[in-house]
Amino acid sequence: MISINNLTVNFGSFSLLDHINFHISESDKIGLVGKNGAGKSTLMKIICGEMNPTSGSVDKPQHVSIGYLPQIMEHHRGRTVMEETLTAFDESNEAERAVERITAELSRRTDYESREYSLLIEQLNELNDRLAVWHSEPPKVQAEKTLRGLGFLPSELGRLTETFSQGWNMRIELAKILLKHPDLLLLDEPTNHLDIESIEWLEGYLKDYTGAVMLVSHDRKFLDTVTRRTVELMLSHAYDYKVPYTQYTELRAERIAQQTAAYENQQRMIEKTEDFIRAFRYKPTKSNQVQSRIKALEKLDRIEIDETDNATLTVKFPPAPRSGDIVYKCSDLTVGYPQKVVFEGAGIEIKRGEKVAFVGRNGEGKTTMMRVIVGELEPISGESRLGHNVDFGYFAQNQEDVLDKRDTVFSTLDRIAVGDIRTKLRDILAQFLFRGEDIDKRVSVLSGGERARLGMAKLMLQSHNLLALDEPTNHMDIKSKDILKQALKAFDGTLVIVSHDRDFLDGLVDKLYEFRDGHVREYLGGVSDFLAKRRIESLQELERSAPAVTAESAPSPAGRVSYSEAKEKSREERKRRNRIDFLEKEIARLEHKMKQIESVLEAPGEGDDIMELTREYLECKRELDAKTEEWGEFLD
Repeated sequence: MISINNLTVNFGSFSLLDHINFHISESDKIGLVGKNGAGKSTLMKIICGEMNPTSGSVDKPQHVSIGYLPQIMEHHRGRTVMEETLTAFDESNEAERAVERITAELSRRTDYESREYSLLIEQLNELNDRLAVWHSEPPKVQAEKTLRGLGFLPSELGRLTETFSQGWNMRIELAKILLKHPDLLLLDEPTNHLDIESIEWLEGYLKDYTGAVMLVSHDRKFLDTVTRRTVELMLSHAYDYKVPYTQYTELRAERIAQQTAAYENQQRMIEKTEDFIRAFRYKPTKSNQVQSRIKALEKLDRIEIDETDNATLTVKFPPAPRSGDIVYKCSDLTVGYPQKVVFEGAGIEIKRGEKVAFVGRNGEGKTTMMRVIVGELEPISGESRLGHNVDFGYFAQNQEDVLDKRDTVFSTLDRIAVGDIRTKLRDILAQFLFRGEDIDKRVSVLSGGERARLGMAKLMLQSHNLLALDEPTNHMDIKSKDILKQALKAFDGTLVIVSHDRDFLDGLVDKLYEFRDGHVREYLGGVSDFLAKRRIESLQELERSAPAVTAESAPSPAGRVSYSEAKEKSREERKRRNRIDFLEKEIARLEHKMKQIESVLEAPGEGDDIMELTREYLECKRELDAKTEEWGEFLD
């Protein structure tokens, strides 16, 4: 469908992309990955025609349509959410008028065998095919389903777009692009402003999308679910893997290991051959052998190891001073602003050492609650207090507003550092990938990822026992997020984090508070447990409200969910959870039994039957493997 041929992008003497080649087929689902600054957004802009390369070309048939969602965009004003979204159908309205024109012209013509007549028929067929996709349902129904999937409430569709934040306006633009059904979707970090439930809806939509998709995302689970192919940009080159992200990381590691082993073997062979040549070069009896080996070396295809960018964060938070058992507690809390109450009746308790996540739709109060905890906002009513000896470090979501754009990278830290830590500022900045001339950059020219890293570096200047982090991973690449996650897991203080990144939260937090419909609800366990519970609750809500669901208000783009379907899904989910609980108990029982047998086998007594114990052990192992495999299948 689209071919990228020898694409090169230079900025002065710096080569961002160097002779990039790959092909995008009609139904490809591609994850475009690489470090911040590797050229992912630049490549997307070139493919959609917004930017020209230094050399090379993008070959695209004229009829192929592209929908492009950039990271930063201008938003339209003066229309409601629904009115703005329906502009996505302007092209279909024009197509309908074109069908009418072509049909009228065909009815007048009689040159049925001419090339012009055939071209008109082809054009008419193509337009009708597109209209069949666009008009699978009435435009307003499609628009409402898509907007609701992306998190808008029915009551919000009549509000003017300028009354929403930039993140919500991005969702409107995303809805418009999806509703146009282009042949190729180019999505640059589409999940950055989405909450967890909207991300899951978008996952399902893109997974079933009939056209091609190329997306940039730092959400590993999102990439694994949606994509079937991974193109990596690294050190100006592109590497194409026909697998999703996690498999790509494994294949990439295998490829580098194989290259390294082959290179080392070849180097040993070359060294031995050169030793032979040096030893016998001047001995007449060996001259033929020497010449033969010299020629063999000249013809040898030398193995080279692909360059890799090994620069990574090295984050380690300072030890946390001891705080009281209760780090933060609020009760019957009502929070908001003069024009709006955000939530009410909230009760939250965070204990020392807990790692807690705030989750929910954007605008439901997660960041607002953070501001209450750190003292930036007074609650309307209720009790809110920090515990004894709590010293918090706060990472705000809007680092662009928090950091002084006039400062340099170095002066940002130098301005607040005190004592001996001032002598280590360059080392700290190096840990966050600010090296050499980077430390003299103005904050105003930093990318989103660089600002996030600089904001995180500020947190390391002092020891805190409470870290309050609001969307710390936005704009961070996957490798940097993994390193930050491990550092936070090792942090011995208390963590409160706002994030929509399921993979980042998974295994990091042990309690969640969901902000939803003006209330706050506690969930014990990890993010996977929370999502499983929320799905069950959503199905139960469908059971209660199913008779009132109409075609226009159906919550999913896949169509209406009937009462009986919702009930059946709820029943199946209960059966699934019961089976999982049973398997987990059986796995624990078998593991315990095998440990008992192992202890006997290590020091058998006179009456112990070694053969029988071994047979019983192997039987337990077979049963354990079978139940573990079944348990894993339920969780996939």
